[in-house]
Amino acid sequence: MKPSIKNILSVILLCMITGNADAQQTTGFIKAINGHFFINNKQYNFIGTNFWYGGMLGSKGEGGDRIRLLKELDLMKATGINNLRVLVGADGLDNIASKVQPALQPKAGVYNDSVFDGLDFLLSEMGKRNMYAVLYINNSWEWSGGFTQYLEWTGDYGKKILNSDGWDAYCKYVANFIHSAKAMQLFNNDVKHIITRTNRYTGKAYKNDPAIMSWQICNEPRPFSNDNKALMAEWLKKEAAYIKSLDHNHMVSTGSEGEMGCENDIHLWEDIHSSPNIDYYTIHIWPYNWSWIDKTNMEATIVSAEEKVFRYLDEHLAIAQKHNKPLVIEEFGIPRDGFSFSHNSTTKNRDYVFEKILDTMVINIKHKTVLAGCNFWAWSGTGRATNGHTFWQKGDQYLGDPAQEEQGLNSVFDTDNTMKIIKQYADKIGE
Repeated sequence: MKPSIKNILSVILLCMITGNADAQQTTGFIKAINGHFFINNKQYNFIGTNFWYGGMLGSKGEGGDRIRLLKELDLMKATGINNLRVLVGADGLDNIASKVQPALQPKAGVYNDSVFDGLDFLLSEMGKRNMYAVLYINNSWEWSGGFTQYLEWTGDYGKKILNSDGWDAYCKYVANFIHSAKAMQLFNNDVKHIITRTNRYTGKAYKNDPAIMSWQICNEPRPFSNDNKALMAEWLKKEAAYIKSLDHNHMVSTGSEGEMGCENDIHLWEDIHSSPNIDYYTIHIWPYNWSWIDKTNMEATIVSAEEKVFRYLDEHLAIAQKHNKPLVIEEFGIPRDGFSFSHNSTTKNRDYVFEKILDTMVINIKHKTVLAGCNFWAWSGTGRATNGHTFWQKGDQYLGDPAQEEQGLNSVFDTDNTMKIIKQYADKIGE
């Protein structure tokens, strides 16, 4: 299909708005226009990955391995991956079970310069390779600190409750975030500190760096109760406006899972993303985590799961299409065959699901729908799990599975057959 006249005029209008005086500053920034992403007036679609530990790997300090980082970036680029969803940094003290480390912000307003330096290095190297980062700043889940850490810093809610204390207790505790003016102010202080930072390798302020595609408010923001739904929507909209007030160049996204992250209320998801300060829609798809696949009988339940996957995608795609904003499937994953964690195990079931999702991506791009990109979960590349224990321990290599998950569970390793499928479909998108 040919681009519509409306689409072409919108691109021309964007160029007129930016003007010649801003040309050097704005060239290369990804923008959402009429349901599609554009960069330098060319439509941008992508197959990307989740690489949450990229900044940590770029550090010269604890956990850092720049030789591996450069190898991983080159391998991604060769595979056709040019979009990375990355954690800005963890919050809270280190040496806590189920939490990644080292932290960027060990105490409120106090930063580990070595970790920030690693993020600087990552972004500088991504820029050299024409790769783009979606940087998420907060987290609903304890594995990077997130909501629970900000609540603990306020001192108003007692001892931090973790998921290990029970799901109901965790949800009750973390639901307090949206009621805490102190916690939200601490987060805003962090947001400002990050966005106004200058990269020591490029000399560019983060807000002027085209290697950043989008600032993402949170990984999987949830209200954690029906009573909190309106408050969560209000907070996300205000936070998006605040980020835009600090940075006029970059897009803002939410990090939402979709209906599953909105107390099963797809209208809440639609309302949140109706904000003009939120540039595109996001969803996550987790067939195993959402009990669509039986751990003990993965192969037999994969077909019924497939039906649910595409029903979920189609329902959200229809809403994004209605509002003419791009949609990104920014997380999707599935365990390795037999629920194995070894890089030597097979990935037949995962490959089946990946191929179906990526094929749908290509079809939608060819038909000019608003489905614009995806980031599979998660990149482990040349990393390997340490034998002798299941969960991450200090000194282990970083894998795509965070510290609270079995190492290798949802990992895509460089030796996996999955890599061939990703390359195949990345090539199709690039045609």
